[in-house]
Amino acid sequence: MALAFSISPASDVPIFRQIVLQVQRAIVLGHLKVGDQLPAVRVLAEMLVINPNTVARSYQELIHDGLIESRTGRGVFVTEKRPSMFSAQERLRRLRLAAEQICHEAVMLGFGVQEIRETVDQTWKEIQRGAEERRKTQ
Repeated sequence: MALAFSISPASDVPIFRQIVLQVQRAIVLGHLKVGDQLPAVRVLAEMLVINPNTVARSYQELIHDGLIESRTGRGVFVTEKRPSMFSAQERLRRLRLAAEQICHEAVMLGFGVQEIRETVDQTWKEIQRGAEERRKTQ
């Protein structure tokens, strides 16, 4: 599947992280499925007009997280979801980091805790609903 990457050099989020987040989102939403091939490092770097090392760093993080795998001589592919390779403590640390980022952004934008909760709940429901619909069509 062809994934359209959108990079914002002016963003506070580093470019390598933007790539990671977009691949993670595409997997969660079902736009990328197990076995789908990602563009080669050099190809994606040329498409985005960025340093190949930036793409390689993104792919290394995704490999480390168990979302993609590199097959020697063949490329980089979305891998089968496996039981978490992270300890419960590491998973919680990552969740808290993500929650902290969301909360900082929400406070900067002037939202209160109730609005944050409602938005997270609604987003969760939408993601779950989309996952259920994808399962039905597969």
